[in-house]
Amino acid sequence: MTTEQKEFSVELTSENNTLKSINYKGILFDLIIYITVMFAIREIYFPKVGFILNGLFWSFSTLVIATWRMKVRKISWNDLGLHRPKDIRKTLLVSIGILITTVICILAFNIVKDQLPFLKEPETYSKNSVSKFGALKDNWLLFFAIMPMVLIESTLEELLDRGFLMNWFEKLFSKTSLATILAVVLQAAIFGFRHSYDLSVRSITVGLIGLVMGIGYVCFGRNLWPLIIAHCILNTMSMIDRV
Repeated sequence: MTTEQKEFSVELTSENNTLKSINYKGILFDLIIYITVMFAIREIYFPKVGFILNGLFWSFSTLVIATWRMKVRKISWNDLGLHRPKDIRKTLLVSIGILITTVICILAFNIVKDQLPFLKEPETYSKNSVSKFGALKDNWLLFFAIMPMVLIESTLEELLDRGFLMNWFEKLFSKTSLATILAVVLQAAIFGFRHSYDLSVRSITVGLIGLVMGIGYVCFGRNLWPLIIAHCILNTMSMIDRV
């Protein structure tokens, strides 16, 4: 047996052992708990503190659940991609690439959305999307006051949706050849639906963002930092557009 054959044999054996060691019932249990809490916690809303703080409350609550289940499985956030990038320049270039791809996908969808009769677009969507952040129009003081919270929320979404949820779906379907594809699509669908509980322009737009981020996560070494940077820039651009 050649050296290459031995190395392939070792890799194959390691992969098979990994598949055998996955506790599928445990992974399914984790997902049920996580998704249930993720949607249930959003029914709790504190009107006096505003939309952004409520959003952080929802995200930190699910972060606690995700971290708990990861600890049970002996997996760290570092394992999921929250480790220091080896090449900062490459990380920034990848972030820019993901950002540009995301913007192109959103623009392309906006071109064809009016041709999709099944889309639901609430009449009050535009008004509500502005008011939930407060009176942002020409209010740069408010903008700079809330941006740190917006950036924290953007980071948490990448940790939870691409870091935890996507990896857990991939583990659940790891016996299939489509595990990664299913994981990318499912996390994107949940990401979109969570932002708008219907089939609307908003839910599909957010779902497209999740889809691009998920593909970027898989294609660029499963490091979360390029996604976090791209997501933060994207949300910053969106907030600037509201001022």
